[in-house]
Amino acid sequence: MSLRSRPSASRSTGRRRTPGPPPGRPSLGRAYRHTYGRTRRALVRVLALVLLAVGGVVAGPASPARAAVALQRVTGFGTNPGQLAMYVYRPASLPADPAVVIALHGCTQNAQTYADNSGLPELADREGFLVVFAETSSANNPNKCFNWFQSADNRRGQGEAASVRQMAAHAASAYSADPARTFVTGLSAGGAMTAVMLAAYPDVFAAGAVIAGLPYDCAKGSSPYTCMNPGVDKSPAAWAQLVRDAYPAWPGPWPRVAIWQGDADTTVVPRNADELRDQWTALHGLAPTPTRTSVIGPDATRREEYRAADGTVAVEVDRVPGIGHGTPVDPGSGPGQCGHTGAAYFLASICSAHWISEFFGLDGSGTDPGPGPGTLPAPSGLAVSAVGDTGVTLTWDPVPGAADYAVHRDGIQVATPAGPPYTDGGLAPGTGHTWTVAARDGAGAIGARSAPVTASTTGAPAACWKANNYQQVQAGRATTDGSYAYAKGSGQNLGLYNLYVTHTLKEAPAGYFVIADAGCP
Repeated sequence: MSLRSRPSASRSTGRRRTPGPPPGRPSLGRAYRHTYGRTRRALVRVLALVLLAVGGVVAGPASPARAAVALQRVTGFGTNPGQLAMYVYRPASLPADPAVVIALHGCTQNAQTYADNSGLPELADREGFLVVFAETSSANNPNKCFNWFQSADNRRGQGEAASVRQMAAHAASAYSADPARTFVTGLSAGGAMTAVMLAAYPDVFAAGAVIAGLPYDCAKGSSPYTCMNPGVDKSPAAWAQLVRDAYPAWPGPWPRVAIWQGDADTTVVPRNADELRDQWTALHGLAPTPTRTSVIGPDATRREEYRAADGTVAVEVDRVPGIGHGTPVDPGSGPGQCGHTGAAYFLASICSAHWISEFFGLDGSGTDPGPGPGTLPAPSGLAVSAVGDTGVTLTWDPVPGAADYAVHRDGIQVATPAGPPYTDGGLAPGTGHTWTVAARDGAGAIGARSAPVTASTTGAPAACWKANNYQQVQAGRATTDGSYAYAKGSGQNLGLYNLYVTHTLKEAPAGYFVIADAGCP
């Protein structure tokens, strides 16, 4: 997915003149269109014909049929200067004064695709909040990208930013939602637009989650392409000033921000996560050095927390290993799982929607209180005493005063045994996990967590396949966006989707493939 954007156009006629961008590379501004325009379009058409001639570019494997998430189209939510569409997902059971999460899709996507695959409706059902899916169109942008870099759309009170803000206001009035619990999240161009909303409307949004996005106003004085890759380097103070300039009268407080980034993303490179961190830690008056680091999820996502003086996490960065450009999802019905991989740019790894809703305080815990709230110390001596095909046995030193213990696997609480030893069973053979343990007092308050321990179940030896990219996709071991092939699970870029690029893929655990050209298993 590229963060393709259109040149600005007058809205006075109600229409947007948007000549199509050159394929093969995102069109983020006028200069590129005029410079490369026709020549690049012609070259890419020739390349496409060549690949078609050798059978290299074909449709990918069909995804299993699945019922679409039921969305309600809302009209008349405001003057809508950005000409966006508003869709609402309302859980069957919605509490009084619910929170609202506004979701912004990525390029080439729409509201329905994002609802069907992101996992947000599943979390809304579990936790009881409203989801508003904003949608742009090809009339705004040939590739249906939110126009995060255009001043006509990324400023307070105008364009697409104003339309999204009107959606938030309409949700508060029409659904009796809690305006103090309004949040925003999005992928790619939607992630960059999430940063726009947090900067332009810090009085509206309590927090946001930027997935594979960009710092606010990165394109000011820079090429949007440079923002994406290799990224723009500014001082934290300079980044923060760009946000302050978006609403000069606002004295604070600033929204809390979660930043999600795949560490193999070549579209919006990981450097952007660092620049986003610098922008928002500076606004919160924090150093760009994490207060706490940890590992979460089944893929050992690396989490960095930047805590304010009151202990709340003002900024966090979640670095997802081994995936490229897309929304991290973890299909399944287990604790902490959500989402689907049936469409491009939804990558099997970790259920980001679960962790984002927790960051927003929508899991019933309120805003992240940090370690605690119990006062019992962390158990020491956590170790693995036995490993089997489907289970791992843990031991630790008992904590005086503990009524029982909370065992967390991959960041999710899975059991509350009375004491050690504890066997965590029902695991898939050949899978790796990380555990921590915390003591609970008689009132159920959870104390500090132990140091983590990691282990893998036995069995299920790795399976390996050497084949060209076309064959890997047809066998279901890889997916394609039409030009490139990506390993399922890890999302690693295999190169052009054709008959001439060959890789060895290793599957471990089941359904998770990584490049193993150097040797397998």
